[in-house]
Amino acid sequence: MQIPVSVEDKKEFVRWFLNHYQLKRRESVWILNYLINHDTLMEHVHFVEEARFCPRGMIIATQCVEDIPFRFYKSEVMTTDAEKAFHDIRLNRSEAIYIQIRFKNVHQNAKFASVLEENPYVPKDYYITERDSQMAEQFLERSISTFQTDKLLHEIDSALDRGDRERFEVLTIQLRELQKNQKAFTS
Repeated sequence: MQIPVSVEDKKEFVRWFLNHYQLKRRESVWILNYLINHDTLMEHVHFVEEARFCPRGMIIATQCVEDIPFRFYKSEVMTTDAEKAFHDIRLNRSEAIYIQIRFKNVHQNAKFASVLEENPYVPKDYYITERDSQMAEQFLERSISTFQTDKLLHEIDSALDRGDRERFEVLTIQLRELQKNQKAFTS
């Protein structure tokens, strides 16, 4: 569980951000200034990634990135009209608002990282690619195979220690079959 970001930390970040970056839409500046001047609103502000998944999300872009200047998401509706977003913020003061800010080197910025919160609305498999899934599956199969091989080798050693030739031969056949399957898998 993540520790909530304080209102003062959020306000400090927004002030710094507004002093260091030029936004593509002046209305975005108005909205951010409005938020930092109302502590009760800032309590409900969360800086996140992928705000489009949130029930009430806003994406704001600076001049230094190739991105749409402004988007506001409310339930299933998206608008680029900042005035509608501002109106919604004023009317729904106690609802959480999730803000994604797009600026150059955003992921390398310590000030942004200090206010960034985990987005609880991003689908669990959103960041997992098909290649990631395949690699995880291969890793799992190799792990199971290694475990089975180690187990058989241990049982073969036990059979030898007991002098159980019949069990030794059965286990050796199983080990060869497992190794043959492993080679077919890696080919």
